[in-house]
Amino acid sequence: MRTLYARLLQIRRRLVPDELGLGWAPVYMLGYLVFLFVPALFDYDGGSAKVWTGMPAPQLGATLLSIAVFLPLYFGCYRMRRLSGEIACMLGIAGLGYGLLPFNPFANTYLIYAVAIVATFNLRLAFKLAWTVVLLAAFLLQVLSLRYPVFVFAITLVISIAAFFSNHFLLESTRKRAELKLSHDEVRRLAALAERERIGRDLHDLLGHTLSLVALKSELAGKLIDRDVAAARREIDEVMRVARDALSQVRRAVTGIRAAGLAAELASAKLLLESGGVAFRYALGELEIPAEVETALALGVREAVTNIQRHARASAAAVTLDARAGAALLRIVDDGRGGAVVPGNGLHGMRERIEALGGRLRIDSKPGRGTVVEIELPLPDRAEAAGTRGGMTVAPR
Repeated sequence: MRTLYARLLQIRRRLVPDELGLGWAPVYMLGYLVFLFVPALFDYDGGSAKVWTGMPAPQLGATLLSIAVFLPLYFGCYRMRRLSGEIACMLGIAGLGYGLLPFNPFANTYLIYAVAIVATFNLRLAFKLAWTVVLLAAFLLQVLSLRYPVFVFAITLVISIAAFFSNHFLLESTRKRAELKLSHDEVRRLAALAERERIGRDLHDLLGHTLSLVALKSELAGKLIDRDVAAARREIDEVMRVARDALSQVRRAVTGIRAAGLAAELASAKLLLESGGVAFRYALGELEIPAEVETALALGVREAVTNIQRHARASAAAVTLDARAGAALLRIVDDGRGGAVVPGNGLHGMRERIEALGGRLRIDSKPGRGTVVEIELPLPDRAEAAGTRGGMTVAPR
C-alpha cells in the first residue's frame, strides 16, 4: 500500500510542482469533470444508438476526446513559468468548451475551469476581470446562437464568478502569508544581528580595558624582574587579580546572554498571536528584575502564549507586569473558550521553575470566559524599592 501511495505521490509531483504548495487539491478539482456526463441522465434525442442511457455514442466520444485534450492543458497551467504559457493553456481549455458545446450542453464546465485559471494569473485584478468578461461574453453569444436556454449561461456565470473570486482571494491570502513569513524571518534576522552587535560591544567594553591593563602590567613585570623582583612579583599578582576579575565579569556576561529576555519574548508573542488574528497588548511596569527572575517570567510568557495560539481560540490577549508587595506579578489574560486546564509538560515545567525561585503560579480558566495566568516571583529588596519608586507603566503596545 505504501509503495502504491509513493508511486502516486511521485506522479503528482510530476504534474504539480511541490513548490506551489497545493498538495492534492489540483487532482481533486478534476472531480468537476463528472458534470460533462450529466447528459447521460437525460434523453436529448430519440435515436437508439446509445452507449449510456440518454447519451449518444458521438456525444460520448466527443466528450472523452475533449477530456484527453483537457488534461495536458490543465496540468500545463501549473507547470508553466511564463504568463504567456498560462494564457495559452487557459485559452485551449476555453476553446474546448466552445468546441464541445454544440455536442454537449454541459461543456460549460470547461469555461468554469478557464475562468478559475484566469484568477491565478500574475496580473492586476482589473486585467483578470477583463479576461473573464471576454470569455463569458463569447460563451453567451454561443449559447444564444445554439438556442440553448439562457439559464445555461446564468448558471455558468454564477459558478464562474464564485470560482474566480475563490481562487483570487486564496492566492492573495497565500501571498500575504508568504510575505508575513518573510517579515517574521527578517525580524528574527535583525534581532539576531542586533544581539550579536550588542554582545560584541559588551565584550569589547568588558575586555578591552582589562586586556590592555594585563598587557601593560605584564610588560612592566618583565622589565622589573631583573632589577626589582619584589616589584615584579607585585605586578604579576596584580595581573592575576585583574585576570580573575575579568573572568568573573565574562561569566556574569555569559549568564546574562543565555538568559531569556522578557522584552524579546513579548515581541515574539506579538508576532505569533497577531499573525493568527489575535489582538495582543502588553504593559510593563518599571522594575529592576534579576536575570533568573526575568528568564522565568519570559519562559512563562512563552508557554502561556503558545497555549493561547494552539488551544484558546481567542480574539484578544494581554500581558501586564507590575510590582506588588515585594514581588513581580505577571498576568497573561485571554478571552478564549476557557475550560478545564489539563497540565502538560510545559505547565509542569513552568510551575517547577517558578516554585524553585520561591514564587507561585495560578491559573483561572472558566468555560466561555477565557483564561488568566498569574505568575508571582519575589524580588530582592533593591529591585522592590526600584519598582515601588518607579510606579509608572509604559504605554500599552
